[in-house]
Order: sequence, then structure tokens, then C-alpha cells
Amino acid sequence: MSSGGRIGHDAPYMPRGCDMRWFSTEEICDILGRFEKVIILGDSMMRHVVGSINVLIRKDLGYGAVTDWNFSPEERQDCFCNYQFNVKACSVQGIFKTADVVKNDPESLACPANTIDVIIEMMIRFPIPSDELDRLRALLPPKKPDRPYAFIFGHGLWNDLDLQATLDWLDQLLDVSKEHAPWLASSGIKSSTPVTRPKDRAAAVAAAAKRERKHDSGFWPRLFLTPNAAGKEKPDEWIVSQGNKALMVFEEAVGMEVRRRGVEHIGTWNMSIQSNKFDGVHVDLKGNLIKAMMVINWLNMLEAEKF
Repeated sequence: MSSGGRIGHDAPYMPRGCDMRWFSTEEICDILGRFEKVIILGDSMMRHVVGSINVLIRKDLGYGAVTDWNFSPEERQDCFCNYQFNVKACSVQGIFKTADVVKNDPESLACPANTIDVIIEMMIRFPIPSDELDRLRALLPPKKPDRPYAFIFGHGLWNDLDLQATLDWLDQLLDVSKEHAPWLASSGIKSSTPVTRPKDRAAAVAAAAKRERKHDSGFWPRLFLTPNAAGKEKPDEWIVSQGNKALMVFEEAVGMEVRRRGVEHIGTWNMSIQSNKFDGVHVDLKGNLIKAMMVINWLNMLEAEKF
């Protein structure tokens, strides 16, 4: 799904060498229902993925991504359709978890009651603040649930596409998750930390943790979604550090590194280079729906019954 392109600006995206399906709402409900929880961790781009999933499961292109149940008349005008993803005007009104829809507007949800749970935790910086890690821990039960959890990560722009910072961010989230919920990676493989001098201890512990991550053999679905392409509205001061060349290099490097950690990767640069963007950074409703459908296709390919 990462490869492909468009024949012209904002033309339909055509994946290359991949049968990417556009699922119906009922099929999406079934796919999401295979998982106890789908946890998305990252920035505003990832929040828009959650919003787009809600558009699909609420069958509402106009207000599906936002909390329209408590809108003022001005918000109903400002956050309609494409403008749901306007980060300046409508970010506060975005839906962060399907549980809020169930609580406030259950009739808008096409999925059967209490069958799906999709949530995003906004985690954008490294080092990750302790309160954000506590929120992640609160999502994870210490005992194995009846259905698997799926994790989707997205990071990069807030750390200025610093590859090492993104990998450190990911490694910390993986380690905290496995520490709090060991059933995620019940490999039975123990990495031994060599006896070292105190000054080398931290490096040895980090190396041992990396070896454990590599050998995790439990059913622990993990996906990393790298940032989309930049648009012509991107401010000039970010062109070198966050322009399209930097984004392409970052996507390729992240793809290689996360696979070494047992995490799958979907790139969005090809999909988005000829798409509309609000501010040179965030794609519009159509682009975000494609991202969401990429995620749904990935979830559908997972063999959840192995859990």
C-alpha cells in the first residue's frame, strides 16, 4: 500500500502491486470487532486517522470525525466535511475515542454495541512525559484479554524528523507496554544483561531490551505509519528539515528500523504527494480516509484467531 501514485493532482490513489480493498462500513465494524482495543499513539496526523475511522463507522462524511453532538451553530459551519481536519479551527472537537461516540451519540454508530474500541493517545515528544506513559499503562490490562490488542504508531514531525528520537520514542512505548502487559510478547525468551561496570550498565540494559523486542513471539500486532508528504503551503523555514526530501529519507529509514523491532510499516508519502493539504502538512478528508483504509486493510490481514 505504500507504493503507488496518482495520475494527476488529487486523482484517485492507486496502490502498486497490492489489492487494497475499500471495505464497507459493516465490514469495517467486523474487522475492528476482532480486537479488544485498537490503540493509536502519535500526533495530529494520527488523530486524523482516528477521525477518519469514525467517519467510516458513523457513515457521516459531514461530521463523522468530530463531536458534532455538542456543536454550536458556528462549529457546525466551521467544521463541516473537509474542514473537520482543519487543525486550527477544529482540532479540539476531534473524536479521540469511539467510547465517546458510544456515550454521547450511540445512534450514529453503525457497529453493534460494545464490539469496538478505538482510541488515540497524543504522544508527540521524546522524552515522553510520565503522565502520558501512565495513560498508556491505564489502557493495558495486566492479564491477557479475550481478544488481541493492536497498536498503531505515528511520529516524526514534532522531533523534526530526527530518526534516533523517533526510534527512542518507539522503543520506550514498546518497552513500557510489554513491562505492564507481558502477555503482549509472551516469547519465553530471556535476554541476559551482561555484568558490566556501572558506567556501562545503562547501555547494556538498553541493548538487552532491544534484543528482547526483536525476539518477541507473542501475537502483538504493531504498525508504524510515517508522515505524509509536504504541500506547497509548508512554511519556508521547514523546507530543509521537514520538506519532501527529508520526509522521503525519513520514511525509508524508519521502515527499515521498525521492521528490525518486529513492527510493520506503511509509508504515506506516495499516497499524499499529489493530494490536497490544508496547511502544507495535514491532508484533507479524502487523504485521511485513504490512510484510515490502509490501517483497516492491515488489521484485516492480521490472523487475530492466533491470539
